[in-house]
Amino acid sequence: MAEPKLAGRPTIPMLAATKRSGLGERSRGQHRHRLGPYLCWAVVFADIGTSVYYTPGILFQTPGVGLHAALFVGLTTIVFLLLAVKYAEVTIRYPEGGGVVTVGTRALHPFVGLLGGMFILVDYFLTAALSAVSGIGYLSFVFPALASNLTIGLIAITALLLLGLLNWVGIKESAGVSATFATIAFLSQVAVIAGVLLHLGIGDVFAQIPRVMSGPRLGFYTLLTGYAGAFLAFSGLESISQLSPVMAEPRTRVARLAMGAVVATIGLTSPLLTLMTTTLLDAHTIAANASSNALLSLLADAITGRWLGLEVAISGSILLLFACNTALIGSYHVFLALSRMRFFPEILERRNRLRGTPHFAILLAVGMPVLILIPASLSPDTQTILGDLYAFGLLGAFSVTCLSLDVVRWRERHDHVQTARSWPLTILFTIGVLTTVLVVAAWSVNLVNKPHATVFGGTVTAIGLAIAAVNYVRLSRQGLAVAFPRAVRAALPESVMVMVPATSDLNELAQLVELAQSAADGKPVVFVYRGAKGIAPHDPRLFEVADPYLYDRAAQDTLGRVERQARRLKLDRRYVYVPANGEVDAVTRLWQTVRPRDTLVTAGDEEALCELAADRVRRTAGKGVPVLHYLKHW
Repeated sequence: MAEPKLAGRPTIPMLAATKRSGLGERSRGQHRHRLGPYLCWAVVFADIGTSVYYTPGILFQTPGVGLHAALFVGLTTIVFLLLAVKYAEVTIRYPEGGGVVTVGTRALHPFVGLLGGMFILVDYFLTAALSAVSGIGYLSFVFPALASNLTIGLIAITALLLLGLLNWVGIKESAGVSATFATIAFLSQVAVIAGVLLHLGIGDVFAQIPRVMSGPRLGFYTLLTGYAGAFLAFSGLESISQLSPVMAEPRTRVARLAMGAVVATIGLTSPLLTLMTTTLLDAHTIAANASSNALLSLLADAITGRWLGLEVAISGSILLLFACNTALIGSYHVFLALSRMRFFPEILERRNRLRGTPHFAILLAVGMPVLILIPASLSPDTQTILGDLYAFGLLGAFSVTCLSLDVVRWRERHDHVQTARSWPLTILFTIGVLTTVLVVAAWSVNLVNKPHATVFGGTVTAIGLAIAAVNYVRLSRQGLAVAFPRAVRAALPESVMVMVPATSDLNELAQLVELAQSAADGKPVVFVYRGAKGIAPHDPRLFEVADPYLYDRAAQDTLGRVERQARRLKLDRRYVYVPANGEVDAVTRLWQTVRPRDTLVTAGDEEALCELAADRVRRTAGKGVPVLHYLKHW
């Protein structure tokens, strides 16, 4: 997809030049509904905390892993800690949400955002399928009649369809409900750990650690494949970056506290429970329960008694089905975001008249996991198959996020190379690059070692890219291009800033672009569009991308026409979108940041530049509406 050429140092992302958030100030009543550290932890743990219910069994049955499962989870935990730092930073930097879609688009290119969006969709599809199967599998511990692999699959498909119906009706994802289930599940996991330690003794439990190194010597390739496969234990980490729009202020503090709590709880439970389930349960027991994979309940039942096993099964099943619903909600919000970015057709945004919900997006979000489960349920190793397919989207999204954030950090390091801040930024950048290398290495290994995941994920991604290409051609035939705003955080000497009017008059826009070309004389041009009021949602829901520009079709159409003309004239251009509910002096501060020598505005829109301290103002008499030039020598 053709994009504006960005000469010189690329700009660092953020749609609006605002200090606090892309959505501006909110009322005290709305602030009360925002999520603090505990609720943010609960939403993330309700997603990532479910992995421990199925990952040990899947890893144990993976060829070459077996008793080494805890070793590989331990190795991957180190990278998880580094990844958590990056995802907390993404959450802080991008208050509009969107996760990998937003950071890829702003930091590198909209195509990268689309690619990351397709990766996260593959991840969500398999999260929904695997969580549904695992949730019903744990129920089979309570009701043994459900233990048949085919029965579990059929009930899981039914559960997905029911959850889809609930989302069509308009069920709201509640952080309070997440907190209840997440807390119960965490306490249940801790109870299993405590029960095992009390029953066997700390010495006997940790005496199992040497067993993870037993058996034939581990080769380098086995270490690589085991390490790459163990990332399944940390699926769901990306969900914190989707919470930015509903996170309480100050976002930096909340994000860090929430991520710190996630790291502490997952770091405690995942390695220990993997060690216990794969070493204290014999291989025959694990193999005999492969269809349900309810290893935590089996461990609790064997060590502490039936009552804890039942409690773990019930609470785990509820949390897994809750994670399934979260994945469905995340999926259709990604579909909506990609549609609003004009990669996917607008039909995905249509809402039914009865319930006001995006039924086409929900249908796709539910339909894909169902299509995955239908053939997978016919296999005796349903969960293992789904776990293998997971690798492509999960690590693909991690890789795009890490690489994009490295680019952002590199630009900032370049900005501060002559200051005292350069050393901390250099250290942070170096650690970030190491994290990216470790994640990309794991993804590369899985691309080769898990060909079915590569074929499935690659096919879904290719279909998404093809749809985006067709949609782009359709827009081009309508006289539109796709323009993506980016914030300008550094001065652009000798540049020209243009205030784009909210008009669909092609002649007026063409005149303005031609005047900008003449004034710029090869220097950068910054096109600024001020959004209309009431565009973005004032009270975004969980996992909703609350970027005001994605809701402003008038802005997208106008900037699309400007982009088409500017591309024809081969301008070095940037686009900035200023939300109407942002700070009142946003345009003035942007002007002070860019430091343009000439600022163009059509007659009648001068109020946007009333606070500019220009040296002089002159008028250009063009073919259409007169244009004012605010000239400044910095």
